[in-house]
Amino acid sequence: MKNLQERLRIVEKNVKNNDITIMIIGLGSVGTFLLDFLVSKNDPSIHIVVVGRNYEKMESDVNIVRIAALIREVNKSDITIEGNVDLNDIESIRVAIEKFKPDFIVNSSRAYPGLKYGSISWTNVRAYGIWTPLAIRFTKNIMDACDKADTDAIVINTSYSDAVIPWLKSAGKAYPDFGSGNLNHLIPRMRFGVAKILGVEDFWNVDIMFAAGHFHDVCISKEGHTEGVELPLKVYYKREEKQLSKEEIFKACHISMPVDQKRNMMNASSNYRIISAIIDAVRTGEAQRIFTPGVFGEIGGYPVLVGYRDGDISAWIDESVFSYEEMNKANRSSMYLDGVEDVRDGKLYYSDELIKKSKAAFGVELPKSVAYDDIEDTAKFIIEKIINPQLEKKNN
Repeated sequence: MKNLQERLRIVEKNVKNNDITIMIIGLGSVGTFLLDFLVSKNDPSIHIVVVGRNYEKMESDVNIVRIAALIREVNKSDITIEGNVDLNDIESIRVAIEKFKPDFIVNSSRAYPGLKYGSISWTNVRAYGIWTPLAIRFTKNIMDACDKADTDAIVINTSYSDAVIPWLKSAGKAYPDFGSGNLNHLIPRMRFGVAKILGVEDFWNVDIMFAAGHFHDVCISKEGHTEGVELPLKVYYKREEKQLSKEEIFKACHISMPVDQKRNMMNASSNYRIISAIIDAVRTGEAQRIFTPGVFGEIGGYPVLVGYRDGDISAWIDESVFSYEEMNKANRSSMYLDGVEDVRDGKLYYSDELIKKSKAAFGVELPKSVAYDDIEDTAKFIIEKIINPQLEKKNN
């Protein structure tokens, strides 16, 4: 694959020519929400391609989005359905990518659909990193296909990008450019919380600078604290920095939310924001800030700017408030609490604490490390030895 800079230039050209193709791989709840949001953009220059195995199911989901959008009179985007694409078959993915030549590819697939992994792991081991081999399972196939197709697309990953994207990069493989969700879910909570603390109603004038890994997205959202970890955070209201208690801000982030598929509305919105930020940066010439996990193969989540530097379209980690070193330290601390000790040399390293907790909770001995070539076997092991028994216990 070409480097990100080269691909951004190609996408820039297509945006300016009003000829934008967005491919959604996997039309589950995240993909369907994203499709609805993109159609609601009401932009005739956007062509959306949905890709998956079951044409009939995708057609049914696409039709309801089309009809609902037309009721709202916001249906100017063309939608194409490409079925018979098996995410276990790299060649079939490659063929679809080469056929449509997308500007954006969003991987919204899941190796175990319909299950919120956190519903098992948070109460039992208080960490999400255990599921990384599952999260990377289809992502690696999609990226192999992207590499073989030499795609010009900007690739966005949906599943646990904090560790998945760094794992691919460390293995010397093609890797997604941006991750959706996770950190990006926490920033709006902070904006609402800060507005409430300040006693203002225009929460859209609250700006946040923050970096953290997946553990703190969950811990702060669910419980309103950081488990004692110092995280880089500054808040602004109408561009003026506000000296507020971090503890009070984190506590204000504890907002009740559903835990079923409706929750995926946020992840779809995160994908939408990344796509829109790149399109808006080209169309307006103004830099757009996004918050994204796994960006550029970095572990954890970072603020990122997309815009023009020296007249060239680009994307870079925003170090205007915190240095990369400060943010990287916080991210690694956060990911360690999530059960990911490190990602290096093509291997995922579980923390000793997660291994111990998993043994106690599930009666399963996790390996200290998982090599890239062992992803499939480890994913199957996790499904057979942890997920299936836990679901059976729950159903009984």
